[in-house]
Amino acid sequence: MDPKTLDDLARRLAEALPEGVKHMQQDVEKNLRAALESAFSRMNLVTREEFDVQQAVLARTREKVEQLERLVDALEKQLLHEDKPRQG
Repeated sequence: MDPKTLDDLARRLAEALPEGVKHMQQDVEKNLRAALESAFSRMNLVTREEFDVQQAVLARTREKVEQLERLVDALEKQLLHEDKPRQG
């Protein structure tokens, strides 16, 4: 996860603390950031860019599979046609 996003999230969470705990905001923010960073790293998250790249790869792969399925169907039909005994 982007460090700037992580910092922003930790800051926003720390700012949401009740007034009685505000004097510890900097310490809480630092601890929240560490906890969030640890949690997100265990989740094996990917960036939006990585996700988009993989989505494009998957779309191309699906198209290729569909092309190959059509080709196999055509070849099977051709083989069936050639295997039929000719009458005449």
